Amino acid sequence: RTTITAYARYPSSSPFLTLHAVRQWSNVPFFTVPLARAHGKSFAHRSELRQAKRIVVKLGSAVVTRGDECGLALGRLASIVEQVAVLQNQCREMMIVTSGAVAFGKQRLRHEILLSQSVRQALHSGQNQLKDMSLPVLEARACAAAGQSGLMALYEAMFTQYSTCTAQILVTNLDFHDDQKRRNLNSTLHELLRMNIVPIINTNDAVVPPPEPNSDLQGVISIKDNDSLAARLAVEMRADLLIALSDVEGLYDSPPGSDDAKLLDTFYPGDQHSITYGTKSRVGIGGMEAKVKAALWALQGGTSVVIANGTHPKVTGHVITDIVEGKKVGTFFSEVKPAGPTVEQQTEMARSAGRTLASLESEQRSDIICTLADLLTERKDEILSANKKDMEHAVSTGRLSPAMLKRLSLSSSKLNSLSIGLRQIAVSSQDSVGRVLRRTRVANKLELEQITVPIGVLLVIFESRPDCLPQVSALAIASGNALLLKGGKEAANTNRILHELAQEALSIHGVNDAIQLVSTREEVEDLCRLEKMIDLIIPRGSSQLVRDIQRAAKSIPVLGHSEGICHVYVDHEASVDKAIKIIRDSKCDYPAACNAMETLLVHRDLLRTPLFDQIIDMMRTEHVKIHAGPKFASYLTFSPSEVKSLRTEYGDLECCIEVVDSMLEAVDHIHKYGSSHTDVIVTENEDTAEQFLQQLDSACVFWNASSRFADGYRFGLGAEVGISTARIHARGPVGLEGLLTTKWVLRGEGHTAADFSEQGSMTYLHENLPVAQVLPGRRTTS
Repeated sequence: RTTITAYARYPSSSPFLTLHAVRQWSNVPFFTVPLARAHGKSFAHRSELRQAKRIVVKLGSAVVTRGDECGLALGRLASIVEQVAVLQNQCREMMIVTSGAVAFGKQRLRHEILLSQSVRQALHSGQNQLKDMSLPVLEARACAAAGQSGLMALYEAMFTQYSTCTAQILVTNLDFHDDQKRRNLNSTLHELLRMNIVPIINTNDAVVPPPEPNSDLQGVISIKDNDSLAARLAVEMRADLLIALSDVEGLYDSPPGSDDAKLLDTFYPGDQHSITYGTKSRVGIGGMEAKVKAALWALQGGTSVVIANGTHPKVTGHVITDIVEGKKVGTFFSEVKPAGPTVEQQTEMARSAGRTLASLESEQRSDIICTLADLLTERKDEILSANKKDMEHAVSTGRLSPAMLKRLSLSSSKLNSLSIGLRQIAVSSQDSVGRVLRRTRVANKLELEQITVPIGVLLVIFESRPDCLPQVSALAIASGNALLLKGGKEAANTNRILHELAQEALSIHGVNDAIQLVSTREEVEDLCRLEKMIDLIIPRGSSQLVRDIQRAAKSIPVLGHSEGICHVYVDHEASVDKAIKIIRDSKCDYPAACNAMETLLVHRDLLRTPLFDQIIDMMRTEHVKIHAGPKFASYLTFSPSEVKSLRTEYGDLECCIEVVDSMLEAVDHIHKYGSSHTDVIVTENEDTAEQFLQQLDSACVFWNASSRFADGYRFGLGAEVGISTARIHARGPVGLEGLLTTKWVLRGEGHTAADFSEQGSMTYLHENLPVAQVLPGRRTTS
């Protein structure tokens, strides 16, 4: 009978909390049966990796060594050490299984041999000119013996920079054959972790025997390389996570580098038949097949595994921390296979069906949208029932603000308005895809056309706004685009039924896969990395969401606005009645909207006038909290709280009031502090208004009208996918037109560019022709 005492450190009021887990084993070798961790199984999803407390990081030979296989990759090692130290300081327990002793020793021995030979030759020849020197073949065990101390000294020096202590442990496969040695190893590792020390484990390559083929015992993995060593230690130590770093991105469904090879984001036991293995890495004795075998054994023992690239210069500095944060890096091994398709598969399905959707006649796409509009009213009881569940859950948890709750809520009137908007989109879809923008005769019988076409695959990410789903679905259908939807979990029930209705409408023409709802635990950053599959991202939500997406989507265009800092400027020639109505509506109608007024600019001449007093009285009546801008505060003896920033989007019944000396100063203020969303002038002077409209460079600029008109439905677009403040492509409320791009179509009769050279027989003639409407399967002139 063997008694095992395990220690694990967790955050507490005292530096260490010792957990004694005593397990009795009878007549069972120490490593024969994988030891279950406290929670009993590995993590099912990447997002859960953030909970990992005990982590083993395995550094393959290709990660540790330089490209010439002689010496260490110091830059990569420094980055890895920094990440491990960061995680250790987060009260996690880190262990490193490392290669590198042979490479480090080879470098040292080569240097010593060259130095020795040069001295001998110099003494023999009596001159400094040296003959060509050849190096003997260096035996790996000798290299390991010479390099092990240096490797450990390097780790020690690097970790010391982060006030982290390390300890070295050398093992061989023979050490695991003896029960007492195994118990000693277990006890040593637990004691080191208890003292907040990072164990650095390596095979003792100076004395290691050659690997024995097929030497695995039942339920036990044999130590043949550092992959199997890391897996065995991870299971023994009940580690939550094993990160195996090599020189490949992860596990592919075919050899990396082949044309059709795809990186597997997640790998499940039983999927081995679906992959083929390539060659081993440039150094080391293990290949991908050995890594997969070790990973699956560790997974069976209750440890989650990620295989990733530790040599890529752009990601090495954060690969470990990214994995622990749950980001899509490398291949994640999971025992829980999702019932539905992965997000990558969903995107492929959407793209394929989207191409069929784009080839439909415009009347067919219009039929789909009208069917969806009908379903919104016919099935409103189902929709409202699902929305009620979401509302009740949101209220009970208390996580949503009143403004967000209002966005989440649906009603019969909202659904009726949605239905009307969708029918407007259906009408506009009659003249969308395939519309000819220009037609030119380049030469005799050589004609060029520029026509509108879908963008491709759209990703729309939205928060607490289930009404967004049918709106953007209708716009995607009208423009022939495939659509990937990612809604907030607070509207999960409502989004699910609305998506089902969208797919039901699409099914009338067999393209129901063109719109996909992402219901897996995909993080926004992970979706933003699908640059080879997604063509445009459209965020619908808070300014923070938009900023996060714009920051994460480094290779995919983002259509959106980060903030809605809208201004209303009241000129000294403004109408009292118009000013009061416009200010009230702009601020109070829906203060959470991005087109609500956040800053009121008032001409200096209006201070201490009846108009200004009425504005203040109206705001008090509407319970609007006022913040004073710097200039406005200087005019007052007792002023409201001075604004902290003139670039604030309140999103509530709050606003800033600032004073300007002229319309031009108002324009300068808006250019400096605004977000190019929507800005308004209230004046009866037409010349002043026209100057304001011309000089202000915002997406929407209004004269004597509320800022709340900045909306796709109110502009007659039927709906909008969002509002863009960018200065390329679409601006302002973006409807159907903003989801189309163009392509050039050239029709000739054997023309070649050489025909138009100096020696050619033809010359260019660019002549504008009447525009012809080109639609799938037909061509008409209009």
